[in-house]
Amino acid sequence: MSDASEFFDIEFRHVVKRYGAVAAVNGLNFKVRRGAFHSFLGSSGCGKTTTLRMIAGFEQPSEGEVLLAGRSVAGVPAHQRPVNMVFQSYALFPHLTVAENIAYGLRYHQPRPSRAEQRRLADEALEMVRLSGFGQRKPHELSGGQQQRVALARALVNKPTVLLLDEPLAALDRKLRKEMQSELLRLQREVGITFVLVTHDQEEALSMSDSISVMQDGRILQNASPEQLYETPATRYVADFIGESNLFDGTVRRVEDGRVLLETAHGLQLASPQTPTGPTLQATEPGCIAVRPELIAIGAGEDALPREISLPGQVVDRIYLGNLTEYRVRTEPFGIVCVRVPRHGQHQRSAFEHGSPVRIGWDQASGLAMAL
Repeated sequence: MSDASEFFDIEFRHVVKRYGAVAAVNGLNFKVRRGAFHSFLGSSGCGKTTTLRMIAGFEQPSEGEVLLAGRSVAGVPAHQRPVNMVFQSYALFPHLTVAENIAYGLRYHQPRPSRAEQRRLADEALEMVRLSGFGQRKPHELSGGQQQRVALARALVNKPTVLLLDEPLAALDRKLRKEMQSELLRLQREVGITFVLVTHDQEEALSMSDSISVMQDGRILQNASPEQLYETPATRYVADFIGESNLFDGTVRRVEDGRVLLETAHGLQLASPQTPTGPTLQATEPGCIAVRPELIAIGAGEDALPREISLPGQVVDRIYLGNLTEYRVRTEPFGIVCVRVPRHGQHQRSAFEHGSPVRIGWDQASGLAMAL
């Protein structure tokens, strides 16, 4: 039987990275499946870039073990690891042509390819990123998106086991960033190697990844598929960070048959299923119930909403987003509640304007109870 480690290109075992007394990464245990597109997602300072740098070999763990393709890389320098990295700044050599930039790393291969072989490999890499014919241009003659493709080609020409992407699309405008996301996905499918992305952009991570690690304070709070993270977040932080949620905090009064009865500070009782991915809640503990904005209905103030929870409120903001309209509704027990209505579901008479009295509501099963 084959070793299970053969199916994972990256594995962290109890990894800690300290800078003085500060633990930038604290006890990471995770695996990335071979050929997957994995993302590390979190706010600035959460440890995601430090994790990437330990995979690359730019940093060594203070404790624990990092494995690449089933082998420990303790003490192995960056240039001897089967990885390449694409940075936010493209770091192209301005005095070299595009082809020379791509072939630069091939000079250090042992045995060193001939110049003709270097040119052939550079041309193959350019074709891979759809820049055939651009080899003799200089970087300043390319657009930002084209420069990003050259940086990708330079990383891919070495045929790494793992390609590391450190917020590579952050400098691009929104339209170009969407195009490059599609290009990255296409490339990853075609070359079949493991891609690891570091980003603070949740939309980017959700749209591109097979799996995501959400990090906070040097720890992984949840490691799951994009669908699992959105639909069954493990904690309040994950629910708040992935997408948008209305978070109703309170005290757990009872847990029975997988449902949590939570009482808010205003004395309102909510009862929703407990998330299957997080810590088990106990009576008297603090907790919260998360309800996604698209699961909340809205109607005119005089309407009776057929929902288990129904509250009067007043529209304080209306944001038109094309395919949907977002309402911010002030309510007595919860403050501001976010509601999103798809275009086809808009109220037949008219949209609710600022200051309009409305009624919002949802069913208990639409919420998800979780730890703080």
